[in-house]
Amino acid sequence: MDYSKKNKSYTLDEAKLRLAKYCTYQDRCHFEVEKKLNEMRMIPAAQEEIIIFLMQEGFLNEERFTRSFIRGKFYSKNWGKTKINQQLRLKRIPQSLIILCMDEIKPSDYFKTCLSLAEKKLKQLEGQITLKNKQKIQSYLYQKGYESELIYECLNELK
Repeated sequence: MDYSKKNKSYTLDEAKLRLAKYCTYQDRCHFEVEKKLNEMRMIPAAQEEIIIFLMQEGFLNEERFTRSFIRGKFYSKNWGKTKINQQLRLKRIPQSLIILCMDEIKPSDYFKTCLSLAEKKLKQLEGQITLKNKQKIQSYLYQKGYESELIYECLNELK
């Protein structure tokens, strides 16, 4: 492990530049930036100034982060809304913002993805629609973060 970076101290300008790069590489939320600033051992007054700078310059935007996170986790990892919501809450995103941004997932895509995952799982289970296999599919979709009602709809669509 390289301890030189861990024990390095940063000027305010160096920290601003480093955090701007950190936020440019990938959208970040306030919680991630605060965590990074703590790792850099920045004092609270400097942290506040850096966060304000990042927000004013457009590097840090909670709504943009939330929308990007939702799109990425749904369209790339096929996560359901429940799991996405839980993960955003762990990043201390306000529930009102999560609800506002959930429109990033189209309802038609949401159902199609859930059904597609159910069909794929059924194929892995040799394609037999048995009570045991339905329970396995239900458990799988629940772990992916889909709601019970939607899971039951998808299970009824399986052939």
